[in-house]
Amino acid sequence: MPKDTSIKSVLIIGSGPIVIGQACEFDYAGSQSARSIREEGIEVILINSNPATIMTDPSMADHIYLKPLTTKSIIEILKAHPQIDAVLPTMGGQTALNLCLEADEKGIWQDFGVKMIGVDVNAINITEDREQFKQLLKKIGVPSAPAEICTSYLRGKEIAQEFGFPLVIRPSFTLGGTGAAIVYKKEDFDTLLTRGLEASPIHEVLIDKALMGWKEYELELLRDKNDNVVIICSIENMDPMGIHTGDSITVAPAMTLSDTTFQKMRDMAILMMRSIGNFAGGCNVQFAVSPDDKEDIVAIEINPRVSRSSALASKATGYPIAKIASKLALGYNLDELQNQITKSTSALFEPTLDYVIVKIPRWNFDKFEGADRTLGLQMKSVGEVMGIGRSFQEALHKATQSLEIKRNGLGADGKGYTNYEQIIEKLTFASWDRVFVIYDAIAMGIPLSRIHEITKIDMWFLKQYEELYTLEKEISTYKVDALPRELLLEAKQKGFADRQIAHMVGCLESQVHTLRMDMNINRVFKLVDTCAAEFKAKTPYYYSTFEAEIEKADGTRYVDNESIVTDKKKIIVLGSGPNRIGQGIEFDYSCVHGVLAAKECGYETIMINCNPETVSTDFDTADKLYFEPVFWEHIYDIIKHEKPEGVIVQLGGQTALKLAEKLSKYGIKIIGTSFDALDLAEDRGRFSDLLTELKIPFPQFGIAETADEASALADTLDFPLLIRPSYVLGGQGMKIVINKEELEEHVVNLLKTIPGNKLLLDHYLDGAIEAEADAICDGENVYIIGIMEHIEPCGVHSGDSNATLPPFNLGEFVMQQIKDHTKKIALGLRTVGLINIQFAIKDDTVYIIEANPRASRTVPFIAKAYGEPYVNYATKVMLGHNKVTDFKFNPQLKGYAIKQPVFSFSKFHNVNKALGPEMKSTGESILFIDDLKDDQFYELYSRRKMYLSK
Repeated sequence: MPKDTSIKSVLIIGSGPIVIGQACEFDYAGSQSARSIREEGIEVILINSNPATIMTDPSMADHIYLKPLTTKSIIEILKAHPQIDAVLPTMGGQTALNLCLEADEKGIWQDFGVKMIGVDVNAINITEDREQFKQLLKKIGVPSAPAEICTSYLRGKEIAQEFGFPLVIRPSFTLGGTGAAIVYKKEDFDTLLTRGLEASPIHEVLIDKALMGWKEYELELLRDKNDNVVIICSIENMDPMGIHTGDSITVAPAMTLSDTTFQKMRDMAILMMRSIGNFAGGCNVQFAVSPDDKEDIVAIEINPRVSRSSALASKATGYPIAKIASKLALGYNLDELQNQITKSTSALFEPTLDYVIVKIPRWNFDKFEGADRTLGLQMKSVGEVMGIGRSFQEALHKATQSLEIKRNGLGADGKGYTNYEQIIEKLTFASWDRVFVIYDAIAMGIPLSRIHEITKIDMWFLKQYEELYTLEKEISTYKVDALPRELLLEAKQKGFADRQIAHMVGCLESQVHTLRMDMNINRVFKLVDTCAAEFKAKTPYYYSTFEAEIEKADGTRYVDNESIVTDKKKIIVLGSGPNRIGQGIEFDYSCVHGVLAAKECGYETIMINCNPETVSTDFDTADKLYFEPVFWEHIYDIIKHEKPEGVIVQLGGQTALKLAEKLSKYGIKIIGTSFDALDLAEDRGRFSDLLTELKIPFPQFGIAETADEASALADTLDFPLLIRPSYVLGGQGMKIVINKEELEEHVVNLLKTIPGNKLLLDHYLDGAIEAEADAICDGENVYIIGIMEHIEPCGVHSGDSNATLPPFNLGEFVMQQIKDHTKKIALGLRTVGLINIQFAIKDDTVYIIEANPRASRTVPFIAKAYGEPYVNYATKVMLGHNKVTDFKFNPQLKGYAIKQPVFSFSKFHNVNKALGPEMKSTGESILFIDDLKDDQFYELYSRRKMYLSK
């Protein structure tokens, strides 16, 4: 039992809607924490306003409150649950910490007799208040960069004069580097100082001397109340100081640190953690190290909570930081807890890595026209991927293949930059695609010393890149049938994809794959076991690699594959890859539910995904986890190894769906809706033929592949026109045009960015109301799980609209049409599983905008609003385990639920904030109202047309 037996009920504060700088890593932490505390027989009450995540699923806690994260909500919960003994604020990012502090200042915890666990108020104050933190470092003898606190414009000018440029401005009490900036020249100082002072809730900034070009490191620590401390993971940023860690390419374990410096850094981190207060829990410490032989260490900051890197460190090591931190907060000591993967070593045993992890952020600049795309102190990425390999090169390649930006890895795909000026500029002003540009620079012959001088990236990393390019050059001298086995094996060990090798030798990807099979160069799977194979691991968490054959004494040769295939019937669930605008945490929610439902049906479940922030890649969600790119070659090799009954693609968003055609071509069974039915919904020509046959109205449309065809179509279709490319998610590239000039400009731009795409031109129903429905279908029966009406008019992307469940303004006649159309389309598309249909309503006629036979962005919202496990039901239908008629549906909702989009525009200055057919929101919250007289509804409704843009 926990040491502190007085704790019977704990309140966990979540992180709210996903914004840039605070994403689903905190939902992962909160989910782990809730499970960890409930294991101890302690009641968990949870507050979080985000309906899209698994964290707010009814199965996660004893009581879940989908309420705004305010002290008013906290008081309501504490009144309803006087039994709450403690609050855990360290799992919900900066939002939870700030809310906890505010409640503390208002005396709320004291009034209700609630104690804070996992951190103490002093620790938060010391680490957040830049001046206090600076004084503390001085007191304990840990070096820090020269810095001064500033609370006024005048004082800022004085500090700048004293330090000289470049300078760094960091606002107090903000997350994701909000308002932070590097000032290179005097002319920019005034604007950036004002911005920093405004961004800080207490109007205070720290101005410090910029340590440009220094190397940046992070350590993840855990500490118990007996003052035992373990360092879970060391992380090195490949990008030097000056780029926010959330936007940096990071590597674990640290690669270029000498052992003596690493030991010094460990000692400093432990000293810092012990000096900020007497608490038990997790901590993240950041350091800068001088890039010379002296390796001077300077402390940058310490966060006394589970951080963005904690999720990465948990997945990198297999050590569940949030789970253990929660147990420590309850009073356990590290030596009393088990390592969750080995089940035989103690949690006091520090993880050891016999592999390399590379994390690469995922950006969405295409959604923010006019955004400054250079990277700096303010975080701009919306998601991340992680690659695991036996070497840095292999992990780097796997991470680049996971990004889903139409690249096959580093170089060797014909998509690199070849213009010298452009390459130099992208290296000088850190660009989002710098990971690829370094390779292009080497390919162009720019010396490593020059690349190092511009980027300050450590020479070790650059030499790793150079080796890859040298290998590419060597392979390119061969034809496919003459390629030596040792060269092909080396290329695979260094992470090159079959597609890249095919590009080098000028053949098809399938030819390289066949050659690999003939030469017996197969992927082997290795365990992530936290202890470098020193102890036996009980948890099946795998990554792939390639090994040279080992020869036994009797002359037999073999490779060591640690993934043992069972004879149980298996199902593979394809995950949704990195978070991005248009495909967020909602699909992870669906994947987790899909896995749990397949388990209930008696299947062994296998998850494939590469996103370190989420619950689907937790090592104990599925029976087996393959932490691999959702990239054809990797998936195909896993399928050949495991031989599943089939693959579920409709829960992982567009990422998984895009692989349906290939799976079908290779004779792999798709569970649920068939590829042909999925394609029928995506192919506008075939889909409109189906709608015509079903006598269902749709806006007039045409298909064009050139600007001339589009212009000719515009003569038959009336303006305004909605233009959209096929097979995209989140409305990418969609636009409303009102004349031929706009039409031509947009079509030319689109075909340049997505060559060979078919463009759809729809007549845009101006002033129409938009609605959508989600349903479950088993091929014979259809059950509509929810119909939502959008508050904004048709033309604002459904992901950016406020959606009301149930509809508030649609008459019986319109509602009946929606129900009839939904049932007809679900059956017409031969749907087995989930389907989402979007409608435009004009003059009491319901037109079809589109249908998606897959899990949609709105399914988790409807499931939370009605309190029903719809994805569980839908998965059982997909597996043929149940019919829709087997379930007793009993939705419960008093009043209305509104899905409210949340935007991250504050990260991008000078960006057009008007909304249109292309999605821009990064997250969502849920609002419950009793009736339409509610002030919040009235305000949303009165503003509904303010944002519509072309």
